[in-house]
Formats: sequence, C-alpha cells, structure tokens
Amino acid sequence: MSHTFPVRIFYEDTDMAGVVYYANYLRYIERARSDIVEQIGLDQRAMRDEGLVFVVTRVEADYIGAARFGDRLEVHTTHQAEGPVRWVFDQDVLRDGKVIFRAKVTAVCMTTAGKPTRLPAKLRLSDGDPAA
Repeated sequence: MSHTFPVRIFYEDTDMAGVVYYANYLRYIERARSDIVEQIGLDQRAMRDEGLVFVVTRVEADYIGAARFGDRLEVHTTHQAEGPVRWVFDQDVLRDGKVIFRAKVTAVCMTTAGKPTRLPAKLRLSDGDPAA
C-alpha cells in the first residue's frame, strides 16, 4: 500500500544553521505512520485499552539533503505486514519531488506487557494472511 502525507516546515523545526534538525525527520515519518493507521481504520486508543500497542523496533535512516524554514515536504510511505507480528514501512521525505531523507521502519504489535502478538486482522488481510 502507498500513502502520502504533507509536512510544512516551521521555524521551530530548524536548528541554529537554519536547517531542519535531524531528529525532526523521525517526527515527520511518525506522523505519516499515525495517519496510515487512522486511514486503515485502526483505533490505537481502543487497541491500547485492549492491551495492544505498536512498538518501533528498528529504524534505518539516510539523510540525503536538507529542508529549511518554509519548505513544504511530502512523506511517501509504502508499507506491508511481514509475518504475523511485524509491520514494515519504507518512507521517503521529498522536497520539490526529490528525496532528502529515507527510512525503513519496523514496528511490531505487542501486548502492553511487552509480549509480541499478531497484527490486527485488517493488516494481516492486506498481506494475504488466510489466518486472519
């Protein structure tokens, strides 16, 4: 599946050099993933009330270019369930159609007690898992 999320760069996003502070890219891609969860129709608050959460277990990131105050970016994300508990996201942040940041993020579904558990059925069905 594919998803696009817009991001506008505010002054507070930048560092003393006037470029986006490196950790903020992680915030932008997190917002995009949260938007995906909502668009799929998963209610993370209800999941948490049922004892289930998504936990990021791995991030691979490449900083390719820089964004500055006033820039308008897009986070392009493709995602898929990998196995019964993992959800993998390939995310590119683009400015004017050019990739300036790239990340691969792995999240797992866990109980609030910290035990890995199966992804919600909506995600498993999209991956062709017949055991949904």
